[in-house]
Amino acid sequence: MENTLPISNDAIVFGILMLCLGVVFYTENLKNKFWTSFYKFVPALLMCYLLPAVFNSLGIISADTSQTYFIASRYLLPASLVLFTISIDLKAIFNLGPKALIMFLTGTFGIIIGGPLAILLISTFSPETVGGAGFDAVWRGLSTLAGSWIGGGANQAAMLEIYEYNQELYGGMVLVDIVVANIWMAILLLGIGKRKKIDKWLKADNSAIDTLQEKVQNLSDKITRNPTLTDLMVILSIAFVAVGIAHLGSDLISGYLNNNFESVSDPKSALSSFGSGFFWLISIATIIGVILSFTKVKKYEGAGASKIGSVFIYVLVATIGMKMDLGKIFENPGLIFIGIVWMAIHAGLLILVAKLIKAPYFFLAVGSQANVGGAASAPVVAAAFHPSLASVGALLAVFGYVVGTYGALLCTELMRIVATQ
Repeated sequence: MENTLPISNDAIVFGILMLCLGVVFYTENLKNKFWTSFYKFVPALLMCYLLPAVFNSLGIISADTSQTYFIASRYLLPASLVLFTISIDLKAIFNLGPKALIMFLTGTFGIIIGGPLAILLISTFSPETVGGAGFDAVWRGLSTLAGSWIGGGANQAAMLEIYEYNQELYGGMVLVDIVVANIWMAILLLGIGKRKKIDKWLKADNSAIDTLQEKVQNLSDKITRNPTLTDLMVILSIAFVAVGIAHLGSDLISGYLNNNFESVSDPKSALSSFGSGFFWLISIATIIGVILSFTKVKKYEGAGASKIGSVFIYVLVATIGMKMDLGKIFENPGLIFIGIVWMAIHAGLLILVAKLIKAPYFFLAVGSQANVGGAASAPVVAAAFHPSLASVGALLAVFGYVVGTYGALLCTELMRIVATQ
């Protein structure tokens, strides 16, 4: 009998992902001792991420044969950003102060210096791991990681074009990107469950974040009502009309810029991120949400707008988890090790600066994910703290796209210097 795995029918794949989410939410609300203790240490969000990873690792489902991640990131993510943002208090977001930006830029700097430092460190005991000549040179491949970990997919593609890394070897770099970035995201999600202890150790001042959450909660309590079918239909209408407008806008803007500006259409250009449809999609969806927050649409938060947004985010988390193959962690230990050392430098620098400026764990986690995970996962991590904070993650991630290619170019030139000395 012919092997039909991994499952290619997306209706079945989606059913499996929803089963994972249903099991997690059901068990998290059970009051028995085992599950209460289990979720005390392992956040539900992390389980929503790991269970699909297990199915992927067993070869039952695969992100390579499924469109579920594409659908979740292109339709559900912008919809959730709109629904989270309609209840936002823009003034309160500005009152969060400069620490969010400082931690984001620290994360960027950590990636820029992490690459060359990782090469220097590993070359002392395993020079062949960081060697290679011509277009096979490992530093050329690592340039794509720098692009991905500061900005996103568009910046990664730009680095591949600029440094002309051997495309036959590129799969190994993509593997490092997925494995290391996903391990780091899992660690950040694990930290959310311990954030009070972490904030105490950092001596962090959480007052601005607490105030923002309180304002959103108070608004929600004031206008909360049992949603009618009409409420739910209007909320979905608002979300997906906004998604439609965001897609239309992103197609028009990215198309116009690509057709009229060589600096945008050239994949080797530092401005090529502005030609990315996804960049404009996330930007426009967030802007629409912010505009709606000044209108009566804000009152739909009381009928559960952010809860529906949370449903979309959790579906996205499950599809991100499906990209993680736990078995591949040991497939190319040398390259994976470079990635782990690199990420450890990024993390260490973030922890050091957070301790120095007494920044809350929220800023550390979101500042890091806005770099490493980009627009698809920074809002997820931000929303795990509180739905009202998702737009902070989205705005920082968009900023990451803008600085991504510049930061990656600097990082790669430093890697070239240390690798060829």
